Amino acid sequence: MRLTHEQAEFAAAVREFAETEIRPVIGDYYERGAFPADLVRDLGKLGVFGVTLPEAYGGAEAGLLMLCLALEEIARVDSSVAVTVEASVTLGSEGLAKYGTEEQKERWLPRMAAGEGLCAFALTEPSGGTDAGRTDTRARLEGDHWVIDGAKCFITNAGTAMTDLIVATAATGPDEVSCIAVEPGAPGLEIGPEYSKVGWRASDTRPVYFDGCRVPAENLIGVRGRGFTQFLELLDSGRVALAALATGMAQGCLDESLAHAKEREAFGKPIAANQSIAFMLADMRLRAHTARLAYQDAAERADAGEAFGTDAAIAKLYASQAAVENAREATQIFGGYGFMNETAVARAWRDCKILEIGEGTNEVQRMLIARSLGVLSSLQQNSLKYEFCT
Repeated sequence: MRLTHEQAEFAAAVREFAETEIRPVIGDYYERGAFPADLVRDLGKLGVFGVTLPEAYGGAEAGLLMLCLALEEIARVDSSVAVTVEASVTLGSEGLAKYGTEEQKERWLPRMAAGEGLCAFALTEPSGGTDAGRTDTRARLEGDHWVIDGAKCFITNAGTAMTDLIVATAATGPDEVSCIAVEPGAPGLEIGPEYSKVGWRASDTRPVYFDGCRVPAENLIGVRGRGFTQFLELLDSGRVALAALATGMAQGCLDESLAHAKEREAFGKPIAANQSIAFMLADMRLRAHTARLAYQDAAERADAGEAFGTDAAIAKLYASQAAVENAREATQIFGGYGFMNETAVARAWRDCKILEIGEGTNEVQRMLIARSLGVLSSLQQNSLKYEFCT
């Protein structure tokens, strides 16, 4: 698709930031497992965190496609920073903007739109990942407070100094799931230690524990008992955003590999002159290009108010596979250098696999696509409403 002048200009600005500000320093953050708060704040100043949010709260109301363009450009250089943005916006601040009360929006959204405060969405539990319908965390209403007990795992942005809010899902009654906002420092809230992750090492990922955690009753996000429906509605946008991130990784692997293959010589000529390498590069471009078309089509449908759930599943499935394949081939093209942690392709190799798991496993995406074709049994179709992973 052809981007508008505004879209192309914004994408170019984010690309320049990624190249000049993120690329020179991200390797150090990554290897130390440190959170790049300064880079995140600067992205906020660039308008990335508020691009989809209402203008009334400091956002730009520019749509999902604009956010996706930014995520692709960031992920071309580093996906740890990209997922920090994606997690805070698509399941965090976007949920507040869509379902929150006016008071909640005025209280939390301006800082999130400015990139000064982050949001974490606490859904996944130790007892279930893909089976999100199994919610063991419980919340009961005592007077004017919710009292929450339970545990969450793999929560992005849960423990940074910039985190303003954790939105947690909890069972608030029989067959009833609700979303409740919990601020850092709430009594009974414990943020666990940072996980030692294979990839995404410059993002913050932690377990979260609720032990009689008390929050005001007005922290309920949306309608009581509608939490499950709410996050399923948000999930489609999250899948498109993750597809954009994966596309950025696929493109970044191509960029790095092409430059290396033109420079690296073997047997008296650049390795790019070998048909086997040239064909690998061609396939890498094919994957990145097709992934881009898929996420842009899904995002365009979303911005037009059309149904896009199946398109989101297709984009997420294809783009995540494209990132994995391109990272593998980039490592092959780089040879021994691709096995060294200081290279960008090594970081991509470590980062890419989670893309086939997060925001709904690729097995779930295939089930969703198959359901759209009407080829699943009624039992399998009904089970899909419970399947999710983050």
